[in-house]
Amino acid sequence: MGNRRPGPALLEVVVPARNEAGRLPAGLDLLSDRLAALPARAEVIVVDNASTDGTAEIVRCWRGPVPVRLLSCDRPGKGAAVRTGLLATRAPYIGFMDADMATDLAALDDALALLREGRTVVVGSRRHAASVVEGYALPVRRLGAITFNRIVRDLVGGIQDTQCGFKFFAGPLGRAAARDLRTTGFSFDVELLAHCVRRGAPVTAIPVVWRDRPGSTFSVRRHSLQCLIDLARIRARVSGPLVPAPAPPAEAVFGPLPALPDRGLPSASSAGQG
Repeated sequence: MGNRRPGPALLEVVVPARNEAGRLPAGLDLLSDRLAALPARAEVIVVDNASTDGTAEIVRCWRGPVPVRLLSCDRPGKGAAVRTGLLATRAPYIGFMDADMATDLAALDDALALLREGRTVVVGSRRHAASVVEGYALPVRRLGAITFNRIVRDLVGGIQDTQCGFKFFAGPLGRAAARDLRTTGFSFDVELLAHCVRRGAPVTAIPVVWRDRPGSTFSVRRHSLQCLIDLARIRARVSGPLVPAPAPPAEAVFGPLPALPDRGLPSASSAGQG
């Protein structure tokens, strides 16, 4: 089922991409096909993050079942690219995913269903009890990730996995949090979620199927010190309360929306943090 229909998009998905010419075509194929199967219009925004390969040209030439547009972000850093993409959105529901599509896209149904029933932040969690994780990197990197998430848990509403590249938001909240985002490196997820939490938005973690993909640029040895410095700066930035950002229901824009398949998700009043 194609999704190139007229009218505004219900969902916009940002894909940050730095030198992703090798992995982006397959990732866009998977993402476009999955979004095309949704019951409402969806679009993709690829943010070329100062690439030196053919990433931008791949997006310019892309033809698929959903619209894919290209933005440029000359400031290096995944956080900078995600910020650029989120601030360019207009949809009532927005999010971002890694170009390698390590998170199985079946989780999109769950995320969209929860957003539509009123959740404002939905994130994939590899540490959720129901998640399936395949080939999770080297033991030292996994231990580092667990330690990192324990350090920041109080900032992000208690969730156990801040770094999974699968995060979705009510549009007004996600854009407000992105405007405040200053971290450009690997810790940007923490600051983005912290800006949501300080606006009074609970974070809902959902199970995912996640498969490790080769090509990650993160190194425990090279990046750990900078991550600790970034976390200290994030704590300073997110101190102090803010008024919650409004999140008008999508029905106000689109009218009554078609039902999604029941995937056995808990209701908004009963789901935990995962």
